[in-house]
Amino acid sequence: MNITVVGAGYVGLSMAVLLSQNHEVTVVDVLKEKIELINQKQSPIKDSYLQTYLSTKKLNLKATLDDETYRTSDLIIIATPTDYDSELHYFDTSSIESVLDRIEELNSQAIVVIKSTVPVGYTEKVQARYKINNIIFSPEFLREGQALYDSLYPSRIIVGDKGPNGKLFAELLKESAAKDNIDILLTDPTEAEAIKLFANTYLALRISFFNELDTYAEMKGLDTEDIIKGVSLDPRVGNYYNNPSFGYGGYCLPKDTQQLLKNYENVPQRMMTAVVDSNVTRKKHIASRILELHPKKVGIFRLTMKAGSDNFRQSAIRDIILELKQNEDLEIFIYEPTISEDNFEGIEVIHSLEDFKTKSDLIICNRWSELLGDVKEKVYTRDLFARD
Repeated sequence: MNITVVGAGYVGLSMAVLLSQNHEVTVVDVLKEKIELINQKQSPIKDSYLQTYLSTKKLNLKATLDDETYRTSDLIIIATPTDYDSELHYFDTSSIESVLDRIEELNSQAIVVIKSTVPVGYTEKVQARYKINNIIFSPEFLREGQALYDSLYPSRIIVGDKGPNGKLFAELLKESAAKDNIDILLTDPTEAEAIKLFANTYLALRISFFNELDTYAEMKGLDTEDIIKGVSLDPRVGNYYNNPSFGYGGYCLPKDTQQLLKNYENVPQRMMTAVVDSNVTRKKHIASRILELHPKKVGIFRLTMKAGSDNFRQSAIRDIILELKQNEDLEIFIYEPTISEDNFEGIEVIHSLEDFKTKSDLIICNRWSELLGDVKEKVYTRDLFARD
């Protein structure tokens, strides 16, 4: 098939690389730098599998700034960003609609698959609005830094279309995957949209649960690690996704939980509000615990959410920094090797790790790194298991 993928973020690029093993794929993006890197077989995203496949595999893949490629496409996958608008309390889906406008103009016969995260009910609305024959929604469940791996070895394939086009897209994903016996579920589009938001909100709930367990243990002087180990020995709970942190963040969980909460308007609930509120409470608690240690110079070790990721959008530690900045007597600086500038949002960036460690009275670290092993006594972290 002739396939176009719109958006070269971690969702779009992983889809493009996956499908280009067997089909002719063109990636369209608005950033020239990304396009050039992809055409040079370099990944613009930190993802070891993406880089390996781009540089070593025989892929039928090219990248362009030109959306005229829509004209000859059998299938167009939309993977553009849909950030949460905190004023409208809704996903900003304008990037999807701008693509749909062009598809309607250039090739309304193409099968269109929306991979961007959208509000519940969105696909049915655009199906009614646009004169495009086939618009499908298919949620993605990819981890940052592991996007291609999760595409090659998916936990499940869900497509929001029960007809032949839905089956076709599911088969395309299945044939390009490296995993056998993949669970495939075809649903109506609105149910598929709900699956994505509920799945991510459950993950946020689980993170919040173990974070609040950790808050209780910390305040009561108890051993968090022993409590979590004991709770997790119950096979119904399981020993996974249970490592305390400063709060959930990243591309998906903050915006997906807030969007699902908005979709609950006029529907009785308490838990969805609690999941969102718990994350705010956790970050305020972490900031207050740091201030109780009375440091003068606080070093922030990495802004990224976790090891293997170069993303620090919506990272929990950034909200903690905002809390700490309210204390004018506190000197704050950052060690973040992905930032080349000397300043980030008004905070000094120290590029030498040794200088950073020497200057800090207290080092704040969301996820433990052996790079801090020689100054462990200076480190404040809630990371117990050095994972997740």
